[in-house]
Amino acid sequence: MAENAIATIWLTQDAFDKLAHELAHLKDEKRSEVITRIARAREEGDLSENGGYHAAREEQGQMEARIRQLEDMLRRAEVGDPNNSDEVAPGSRVTIAYDGDEDDTDTFLLGSREVLGLDASVDTQVYSPQSPLGTAVTGARVGETVAYEAPTGATINVKILSVKPFTG
Repeated sequence: MAENAIATIWLTQDAFDKLAHELAHLKDEKRSEVITRIARAREEGDLSENGGYHAAREEQGQMEARIRQLEDMLRRAEVGDPNNSDEVAPGSRVTIAYDGDEDDTDTFLLGSREVLGLDASVDTQVYSPQSPLGTAVTGARVGETVAYEAPTGATINVKILSVKPFTG
């Protein structure tokens, strides 16, 4: 993929709606709450030692960054139904065997933790469709073997054992 190419983000309708709702909440409610807290803290006087002011400004910066991130994700989103075929696509739960050894398997989600609605407590491997493994398996079908180049430069062969839609 070209360095300046804009990658599509694959979302279910439910994931798109959740992200759009979060964006609306941040822009409509949270933004005005933080601005009000900043204004109140400003009225207290000396800003150099005003912890409330600095905390509110930091929260504002983090919130604005999240707003930009959500806007970008939603702008690049392509909404579709969960994959219900034997072809690997974003939103799939994929089981692979390394070098055809069905005792050396790995199961992962193809997508992103955020887009799939996974928080840090969920112990599931997630690979981006743009990662070397994600690129190699995307479009492959159950039973096919594909190869990708690992970061070490080694070529790794994987056989697609199963593909299921991710249901959350």
